[in-house]
Formats: sequence, C-alpha cells, structure tokens
Amino acid sequence: MQNSRIKTATKALRQLGFTQVALNLLYKLGLASGHYQRSIRPPAPIDSLRLKPGMPMPDPEILRLCLGENGIRDLLAEAGEITAGNFRQFGAAPIVLNLIPEGPLAHWTAYETGKVRPKPATDIKMIWEPARFGWAFVLGRAYHVSRDEQYAAAFWRLFEIFNSANPAYLGPNWTSGQEVGLRLMAWVWAAQIFAQSQHSHPARLTALANAIAVHAARIPATLLYARSQNNNHLLTEAATLYTSGLALPDHPHASQWLKTGRSWLAWCFTHQIDPDGEYVQHSMNYQRLMLQTALWVYAVSNPETTRELKAPLDAAERKNLGQAASWLSSRLDPVSGQAPNLGANDGALIFPLSNCSFTDYRPVTQAAIQAFLPTAGHLAPGIWDEMSIWYGLQQENGANPTRPAESGQIYVKDSWGSLRAVHYTSRPSHADQLHIDLWWRGLNIAQDAGTYRYNAEPPWDNQLTSTLVHNTVSVNGEEQMTRAGRFLYLDWAEAAFTEQAWENNTQHVSAQTTAYARFHVLHKRKLSSFADGRWLVEDELMRTAPVNIRQVAPVYRLHWLLPDWQWQLDELEARTRLQILSPHGWISLVISADQTLQRVGLLRAGKLLQGQALLSPVFGWSAPTYDVKIPALSLSVEVQASQNFQFNSEFIFPTVSEASA
Repeated sequence: MQNSRIKTATKALRQLGFTQVALNLLYKLGLASGHYQRSIRPPAPIDSLRLKPGMPMPDPEILRLCLGENGIRDLLAEAGEITAGNFRQFGAAPIVLNLIPEGPLAHWTAYETGKVRPKPATDIKMIWEPARFGWAFVLGRAYHVSRDEQYAAAFWRLFEIFNSANPAYLGPNWTSGQEVGLRLMAWVWAAQIFAQSQHSHPARLTALANAIAVHAARIPATLLYARSQNNNHLLTEAATLYTSGLALPDHPHASQWLKTGRSWLAWCFTHQIDPDGEYVQHSMNYQRLMLQTALWVYAVSNPETTRELKAPLDAAERKNLGQAASWLSSRLDPVSGQAPNLGANDGALIFPLSNCSFTDYRPVTQAAIQAFLPTAGHLAPGIWDEMSIWYGLQQENGANPTRPAESGQIYVKDSWGSLRAVHYTSRPSHADQLHIDLWWRGLNIAQDAGTYRYNAEPPWDNQLTSTLVHNTVSVNGEEQMTRAGRFLYLDWAEAAFTEQAWENNTQHVSAQTTAYARFHVLHKRKLSSFADGRWLVEDELMRTAPVNIRQVAPVYRLHWLLPDWQWQLDELEARTRLQILSPHGWISLVISADQTLQRVGLLRAGKLLQGQALLSPVFGWSAPTYDVKIPALSLSVEVQASQNFQFNSEFIFPTVSEASA
C-alpha cells in the first residue's frame, strides 16, 4: 500500500508538474498547521463604505420585448417560487431554499481538513448551491422588468438570513474560495439592480458593502490552492478580486484586489484555453462557466474604473476567448440549443441571465460571439438574447447561424456528429478518448452520460467519468487512463485526428488513440455521414505486437448509450440490430463485426434487459445536470480476438415520409 502511494505521488508529480503539486502541498501545510485559521481575519466594518455601480443597466422595455409575454410570465413565476422560499437547484425542480447551515459552526478550515463534517452529512454542493445566490439573478431580472417590490424585499430578507446564519469564516459556506467569490459577484450585481428599491435603505447597502469586503478578504490567502488546481477556481477567484476592487474603490485593499485579480485573469485567459479554444478542464459546462466569467469581466469593466490599468481584455486574451466561443458554437445543437455533456458537469450556471433551461447553451454562445467574435455570424434572434442585452451587447450585420468548422465535427441537414480526440496539456476529468456524440433533429441519440454527483457513497462517487460508460471501445474492461482519485486521472491517454474530408458525397473524420498501448492495441475510429442520412462508425483495433501462445487474447467491448425509448433487440452471430422508437419514428443501430459477437447485452438503469453483458449499477444512466440521473439504454457488444479486428456501427434514421407516417 505504501509503495503504491509513493508510486502514485511520483507519477502525479511528473505528470501534473512540480508547481501544481508544490502549491497544493503548501495549501495543505497551511491547513494542517493552523496558519489559515490564525492569519485570515475579516476586515473591520467601515460605516461609510459604499458600492460603486459596475455595469450599465439595460432598458426594461428592451428586455420585455426580448422575453415576450410568455417569457415574462415564466420569469415572474420562477421569481415567485423564490419569494415563497423555493429555488430550482441545478436547473431542476424547485426545492426549499435553505441558507442556514446546521450548527454549531466551526472555522472553515475544520471542514476542509475533515475534522468536522457538515450537517446533514451530504454532498457539500447541496449546501453550497443555494448559498451561491444564483437565484438572486432571477429576482433581479423580475424586479427590473416589473418594478414589483416583492422581489427586492425577498432579496434583502434572504441576504440578511444568510449574513446572520453564516458569520465571517465560520461554517461550510466559507470553505471554498470559489464559492465565496461566486456569492460576492451575485451580491455586487444585486446591489446595483435593487439600488432604487424602497427596501434598499442606506443601512442595508452599507451592510452589503461590508459583507462583500469580508468575502473579498477571504480569497487572497488561499489563492495558492486555486493556482494548484489551475482551473475554474483560479479564474473565478481572480474575477472576484477584480470585481471587488472595482465595486469598492474606497476600501483600503481595493487597489491590491484589483491588481491581483487582473493579473490572474490575464494568466487564465492566456494559459487556460488551448489553441483550438477548448478550456483547460475538458468540459462543456466548464467551457460555459469560463465564457460566462469572461463576459462578466467584460461587462463590469469600463474606461473610468480601469483607467489605471491596461485594457481589461487585451488582444491576445480576446483572441483566445473568440476561439473558445467558436469551439462552443461548433458543438451547439441548432434545434435544442443543447451541447454534448462532455466532461465534468457540476451543474454550474453562475450568471443565469436568461429564461432558457440549464441545458440550453445558446445564451452564453450568443453573448460570447458578440463580445469576442463581433465579425462572425451570430445565432438567429431569440429569447436567448437576454444575456447579451444584460451585458450591453448587440448583434451586428444581422443573424447568420452558419456553424464554424471544427476538428471532429460533422454537420449535415438534420443531424450532426462529434468525435472526441484530444492531446492533453492539462489533467482530464473523464476518460473519453474517441467518444462519439450523435444528434438528429434536436435529439441526442448517442449521448454522453454526464456526471451525476461528485460526492456520494459508492458506486456514485463520480463514477460516470469511466471509459466504460462512454461511446467508445474499451480493452479487457480497463480504463483508458489510470484512475488515481475521485477527480484525478494519470497516464493520460493520447489521441489525434488523422483525417477530415468530403469524399463522393460522404463526409468523414478519423482519429486514433494509444490509450491501450499497454495491451499492444491501437484504436482507430472513423465517423462518416452519407447523403441518405445514414451514419457509420468504423472501429479498427490494430495489434502492435503479436499475441503469443502464453498470452490471453484481448477482449474488445464496444458501447453505446442511447435514449430510454421503446426498443427491440435482434441478435445474430456477427450482427446485432437495436431499434428505438424516437418521437419522429424508429431509429436503427446495426452493429457488425469481423467475427461472431460473443456477448451482446442491453441494460437500463443498471439492470440487464436482454442478453449478456458486463454489469454495473452505473451503466444505463444519463445525468443531464448535477444530482439528476435518468434511465438510458446501454448497449454493449464484446469480442475476443488475437488478430486485427473491426466493429461497424450503422445508425439509420427514418426518412421524412417514415417519420410522418
């Protein structure tokens, strides 16, 4: 056991880099020694402290025109739920809005070190999410279009409940610098939106300003933890410090907050975005979070507040953010506004300035294109434009919904596909090389399972990261990479695109991965679309060394995750056909192979429906957002082969006449 830990630690040091590992160790040393408990102290209240407005407020009439009667009704209904004490956690059904952690409360370091467990003992994100104050954006938007004072009254009542029940640096809501920062930015926005309300008397505004100062002071000392993670923690905490310096210009620490925040924002926007535009966390939801943070920084910056600094976003940063907006846009389903549930999904929607659902990526895509790619084509106008209006962005040159061409993406008339292949320069969150997402008429047919929960009892302790639940081929039931912790993969699997072209009315993209080099197997995958609407996936498993008589031939497992619809499975020796009944007719998935399919199995919600298959309680589930899982169909086929081997998977969609029959 000790040797295994040393080996893992050595490997982590080599693959993650000395800086990240050292910063993490310093953070843990600060916790263990009691340094943070002794050194981080809340600043003294300042009676004259005032908040400076951060961004221009949009014309309420323009917002009302964007929302329309139905949108206004929906917005006010959700705001009404909040005033009644409920909110839609992670975009799901309303639950009780609880801001009072169970006591007695300990210093935040006690929770971080595990000496004290929050009560009830549950996923800490269930405590953090309501305390992010994301629901305050719903109240503020409702107030801005209606001027109904009940929404302002609700905000102040809930702010005072939180402020009283969560004293400075005591309790689980102070554990994470990122959570502190997201709450702070929500408060800065709310202070401005409710500034003219009859409920926003001077004493309340002063209390809010001082609470924001207390939050800002919590972040700098543990910024090294965010640096060790090199992900959204560093980005959002930098944005928080930058925001604090702008919002509290008269505070003694404002100048330092502003400079520190700006410095790390520049670092993030130039180091956390890959050349192709993908965010460092290899996650669709974190791609959105990054762009939302960039849009926030863009909006709160103006020449007056930043006159002593260089421009809030320089040319290099804007270029990277434009590439990131293009990357997201190329993976946006044009019918539903959804995107592949790639990588880790923690349910974050940090600035919900739209009525669109949690899974709709059009609001941030539209706003990011307008802010960082102003000469590119935009999405067609819609209710998703509300976010752009809040950020003071306008469409130019009319709408042009042409999708940018990106590696691994194929677009045809009614369907599109995405093949995943990446060269990792930062740690991956899911083992998903050569995963395929397939969409047809706004429906996610071949889908990514998502995340479900980070913190839960086995088997739900972040297990949907596994290769085995993705739409790819695994070897000998093994992961593509070494799982070294709940959030850590080592021995990163490499993959690369090898070709993407049109050929005789057929569009195709090819990639390969060396994920299973330890078994002397090279996996090549080709995704093709045809003029008649068919899609073909060809998987070649190439031996890089012969299997000798003393070795066991590898077992190849092909997996597809599909919607939970009516189904029919027909099995033949070297061919199997699964039919599923979509809202637009029957879809067929036909899998064939070079030799007899030795095991074919269909699972749903962890239970075997037909055939034989590797079993796991996490197979046959899809998690569209955090803490929500729904049944899905999990189809797997297995073959043991000592020589080169090939699977073919053909998706056949109904024609227009069949769909309307």
